[in-house]
Amino acid sequence: MSSSFKIPPSQKRSSIYYIRNETNGLRDSPPNSSGIHEPKSAPLARPPTWERKDSIRSGSVRSFSTSASRRLSRISTSESKQEHTRQSQTPNRLSSVTSHHSATSLSIPPRPSTGLSEKAPVLQDASLSLAHDSSPARADTPPHSSTPRPTLLFAIASDDPKAVERVLEHGDDESKGLIDANDTIGPQAQSALEFTLENEGLKNKLGIVKKLLGYGADPSKAKLNDSTSNDDAELDPATRYYLNRADTATTRRIDALMKRSVFRPLVRMRFGIIGQDRALEQLYRVLSIHSEKISKSPVVVFLCGPSGHGKSMLAHQFGSLLEVPIHTVNMTTLRSADDIWRSYSISSDEDATPCTLVEFLANNEGKRCVVVLDEIEKTESKALWSLLVPWELGRCTFEANSRTIDVRNVIWVGTSNIGNALILDYHKSLQRPEEMLTRNEYVELMGTLRPHVSDQLGASVLSRVSAILPFVPFTTAEKRAIASEFLQESAAEHLVQELSREQRERVVEDSLEDFVPSEGARSLYRAVSNLLIDSMDF
Repeated sequence: MSSSFKIPPSQKRSSIYYIRNETNGLRDSPPNSSGIHEPKSAPLARPPTWERKDSIRSGSVRSFSTSASRRLSRISTSESKQEHTRQSQTPNRLSSVTSHHSATSLSIPPRPSTGLSEKAPVLQDASLSLAHDSSPARADTPPHSSTPRPTLLFAIASDDPKAVERVLEHGDDESKGLIDANDTIGPQAQSALEFTLENEGLKNKLGIVKKLLGYGADPSKAKLNDSTSNDDAELDPATRYYLNRADTATTRRIDALMKRSVFRPLVRMRFGIIGQDRALEQLYRVLSIHSEKISKSPVVVFLCGPSGHGKSMLAHQFGSLLEVPIHTVNMTTLRSADDIWRSYSISSDEDATPCTLVEFLANNEGKRCVVVLDEIEKTESKALWSLLVPWELGRCTFEANSRTIDVRNVIWVGTSNIGNALILDYHKSLQRPEEMLTRNEYVELMGTLRPHVSDQLGASVLSRVSAILPFVPFTTAEKRAIASEFLQESAAEHLVQELSREQRERVVEDSLEDFVPSEGARSLYRAVSNLLIDSMDF
């Protein structure tokens, strides 16, 4: 391997570990005390903070007076200390005057909101200090009453789901306060969810609804729970699906289970994919007990099932929801154990840097990060042998003469089509295949699938896997939601806007006829796209 510098024999490292020496990536980094250029650190995949250009006040009396009183009280306190110092240094002949002045000052109640300098006139009425505020002050307002925050309103009005997520995640930039998804907004003091559902001018309404529900918006406050109401009948299948999913017994159990878990942000996964409720429930059960106090080994999860049922989509949500780096390995291209460590990420993350897996793990040593092994069964079995020690002990050594790297906090997620036919046959044998599997049925399916995974990947690999989660076929309601969501987020926006509500409903219903269980959602995407093209002749 050619390099721009020489490493002393006593400090020689693994050729895999310094594989980036062949590029210019290490030439700009300064050497350490040993004269070795360490690999650059991969940036964390965090969402950008929302830098607001306009300073927006909440319009409440309390928000202004509280901040003003704190600043002015500090000024009053400082001036009082200076006055006390001057009095202590005043000659005795002025002591009587000083004593009289002090007695007079103490007899006046302090005004924390008007602690101005002597040159500025003192306002006799405290309400006059808010004369410049456009919001009228109410004398009967309770001292601790909450007022609507305009920040969430403006984020929803921007028609940008990412802006809504930034507000709910980072709070109000002006008052540094947290924003709740159940805050009342708008001139009619509606809940944020109700305001969004009734706003017909929003093009990304479904995306905003999903963000609000993911951050705890209460569907009951939207006043749309009655299935016989006209409002609920006008909801599209995707919106109705997510609203119903947010208010189920399973959802409440998951919220209670993950309340204090470090993996709590992952509960928002249920508003990122459609279906697989039992797989998500089992995943949350595994993560809730897999903490540093209970387990020292990494989290290793296999997602198995038919193609097009959300495995890859769910795997890539780990990094974005936990706000940690993610590295995706295309396992179909590997032929040896060395290939897996030299593989570059195929992740679509914009913040991802081009680096190999070994560099990714070294740069994020000891930190929480995610490694996705896509299509794990389509590789040579020997390529997985080098993962046995990292998955069991949480330590990784790439070659005999390389140092050990701590990978205990790495989340390993593998996707696979193993057991495809078995899962489809099991689902057909159920008495109620159109309903969600019961907990006992899903546990039985996991037990049936495990031997098939062991036969194909080997018992030594399977014994180190934390959980194997089968992905089951969709119900009819889930198929409608998938088709409706794809229709709303279709790139052919001009075609969708020209369709009436009845025509959009017909597109969704007709797409169900072309559903292929072995292809999953991809068959629905293709059917909706073809129907949109045919809609030009309506």
